[in-house]
Amino acid sequence: MKSIITVFGKDKSGITASVSQTLANSNVNILDIQQTILQEYFTMIMIVDISKCTKTFKDLREELNKTGTKVGVSVNIQREDIFNSMQSI
Repeated sequence: MKSIITVFGKDKSGITASVSQTLANSNVNILDIQQTILQEYFTMIMIVDISKCTKTFKDLREELNKTGTKVGVSVNIQREDIFNSMQSI
């Protein structure tokens, strides 16, 4: 099962590493990643495979939120089917 993760906030070192480490700790595989910096703002979109995740989706979301808070960014995760449904409206 795939999910979409979005990250947004003021740019600083360690954002990608922190989010990636949280995912690795939960056995989530990063399938694709795109990131950019718009002036001083960091943006990242990841497509991940959560089929072997060791946590519930809710717990993974909470862990990503904690990680985002630690590094000062907003981190959101959505299941691919929900994301696709929202994009087709």
